[in-house]
Amino acid sequence: MTDTLAPDVRRTRRENAEHGFLASRALTDSLQAVLVDLIELANQGKQAHWNLVGPNFRDLHLQLDEVVDATREFSDEIAERMRALHSTPDGRTQLVAESTTLEQFPGGEVLTIDTSDMITARLDATVATCRRVHDTVDAEDPTSTDLLHAIIQKLEQFAWMISAEHRTPSAAAK
Repeated sequence: MTDTLAPDVRRTRRENAEHGFLASRALTDSLQAVLVDLIELANQGKQAHWNLVGPNFRDLHLQLDEVVDATREFSDEIAERMRALHSTPDGRTQLVAESTTLEQFPGGEVLTIDTSDMITARLDATVATCRRVHDTVDAEDPTSTDLLHAIIQKLEQFAWMISAEHRTPSAAAK
């Protein structure tokens, strides 16, 4: 993923009664990077949800919906935060596909155990994006950093819970 914005993703000028904080290019780029990974994670979570087969189907099927719901909520919060900072979020399909850090999810049916591993990897990748931009965001706008903290906390919790579907106890636990 590049750190440059698409031509249509830019800062906007203040209008009317709006006199709030104006995001820099670096802050806009950082929040946009998080936004595209969240959108892609929600899309891949639904793809996995629809095509899941195998042992523990129902539990993972329902868990994937929780991931999708939370991720969609987070993407909306990031996009609305960008607008509040006079930036223009871009969630168009082509831009998301071109700029996400997430690997493409396979088509067709996928076993629950494989889905567990793939979704965990995508949760981890989204968290990695949040952590990568954290210091840039925090230096300019601690309020936006609070959003990143909430995203990281929830996605890491999902990764732990979903990965447990395929883990075995560590040697120390035996």
